[in-house]
Amino acid sequence: MGKKNWIEFDNEEKAEEIAKVDTINKRSKINISKLKKGKKGKTITLIRGLGTEDEIFLKELLKKIKIFCGTGGTLIDSNIQLQGDMVSKSIEFLRKEGFHNL
Repeated sequence: MGKKNWIEFDNEEKAEEIAKVDTINKRSKINISKLKKGKKGKTITLIRGLGTEDEIFLKELLKKIKIFCGTGGTLIDSNIQLQGDMVSKSIEFLRKEGFHNL
């Protein structure tokens, strides 16, 4: 049996990844606001001040929050934009994730 499809996992990398997540400042002031944008005045929810510039972490957070809220969204300049009025749902999600200063 060859090692074509064999993947070895290293637990040390996971420990470094957990340490990286713990270093993110979850106490920074997070600003969640509702805006009207574009020609037809579509509503978006803007989440600013997450306290990190780590694009990988922000993309994972965006994916989780989009699933939780059941809506679309995007990441622009370290800010998360969600389609629709999702202020209360996003606050609930971020509190579950450990962000306290909303």
